[in-house]
Amino acid sequence: MLNWLIGVFINTVLLMAIDGYFADIHFSGIGAAFLASLILAVLNVVVRPVLILLTLPVTVLTLGLFLFVINAITLMMTAALMGDAFQIGGFGTALLASIVLSFFHLLVQKAIVEPLRKRS
Repeated sequence: MLNWLIGVFINTVLLMAIDGYFADIHFSGIGAAFLASLILAVLNVVVRPVLILLTLPVTVLTLGLFLFVINAITLMMTAALMGDAFQIGGFGTALLASIVLSFFHLLVQKAIVEPLRKRS
């Protein structure tokens, strides 16, 4: 449970940073980013495995790069569920944001979270 909350917190911070970096992504506030992070986490548990299974041949053909498209789809679904509190300009923006989000989430996990866990 603690690992899940840490992941949600990291996603919240990264989503707010992405909001400042991309002009076509907008959150109404920090609460909306936190709620978006929660919804995204639930979608990643429920919807993402189904999408991966349905698109397995394409994912294998693209050597896993199609997973960024799946991440963009879940990000667009999160924006659709949140309405005006979270807006994304289009699929291209969602795709770029999902790539940036995945990269920096991996970076934070490997550089900060895992070394802190090893110390404890």
